[in-house]
Amino acid sequence: MFYFLTPYVTEFFSPFNVFRYITVRTVCASLTSLFICLFLFPAFIRSVKHLSYPKMLEFHQNKEKTPTMGGLLIIWSILISNFLWADLKNLYVLMLILTTCWLGLLGFFDDYLKLTKKNPKGVRPRVKIIGQIGIGFILGLILYYHPVLNFSSRLYVPFFKNIWFDLGPYCILLVTFIIVATSNAVNLTDGLDGLAAGTILMAAVAFGFIVYATGNAIFARYLLLPYVAGLGEATVFCGSLVGAVLGFLWYNCYPAEIFMGDTGSLPLGGVIGLLAVISKQEISLIIVGGIFVLEALSVVIQVISFRTRRKRIFLMTPLHHHFELLGWKESQVVVRFWILAIIFALFTLITLKIR
Repeated sequence: MFYFLTPYVTEFFSPFNVFRYITVRTVCASLTSLFICLFLFPAFIRSVKHLSYPKMLEFHQNKEKTPTMGGLLIIWSILISNFLWADLKNLYVLMLILTTCWLGLLGFFDDYLKLTKKNPKGVRPRVKIIGQIGIGFILGLILYYHPVLNFSSRLYVPFFKNIWFDLGPYCILLVTFIIVATSNAVNLTDGLDGLAAGTILMAAVAFGFIVYATGNAIFARYLLLPYVAGLGEATVFCGSLVGAVLGFLWYNCYPAEIFMGDTGSLPLGGVIGLLAVISKQEISLIIVGGIFVLEALSVVIQVISFRTRRKRIFLMTPLHHHFELLGWKESQVVVRFWILAIIFALFTLITLKIR
């Protein structure tokens, strides 16, 4: 809204022109979503205090009465913040909003079935995966076929400036896979107080820098990155994401007053995957989202090992439960995973220059 009002208000009040700058609107978007979450979450927690998961792990019995579906307020704060500060004509911003709403609804129905119907399985896995594939496929079609975007189908290799693979229409399948993978990986990570929120925060900050650099012709040329016209506006979305998650983390840190639920983890994972795609950092996503990768891989390895050898490699999966059973306190697991997430994020930013 402020972005569209700027040309008219500037005629009468020139300082208002500052809102033309992406950096200023990113900070404003971050603060907006942050304050929405900080001020509204107490009332929101009281309104959903009866919505808690019917079954918890044996060593997490004390959390059975902790309400969930905090992702609802996260989503609303992101949407309001983008309505106020982002250019809603920008196709990349619209795609990020679409992903947030689509996967947010999918996660909401999953939580709704678990909480109101007392169905611990929620939405059937087949239905959930179809929903994730659906939005991933739509995003891939938009990116590849939209005449205005002129989006590159090249897959760039980190550390090398002249090594890339042109996937052609197969990039649609890659987009679909990334959206499904990141959405589920974040969902698996959301198992301890503050774990998913903290790691998402690190990834969102990293991608904020990446999309700004990739969408800026001067920075992209200097860093030898593939320039993506119009992508810089997605930095405002990253700002709103950072603020919303930071505000949620205030109430989700140990001991958590509320969980985000699938309503939050599915869309937040999806937008992290989409940010990697539109910034042409699909392979770097493995690094910046290292915690999510490790959590998902632990589940895959455990399943394969048990089905083929009838032996378990980890005491329990996802990976954070393995360390809990080794004797680590919950807060130790979370903070140490946060430290790793910071290292992964910083290393990813370094790869932008090493080419």
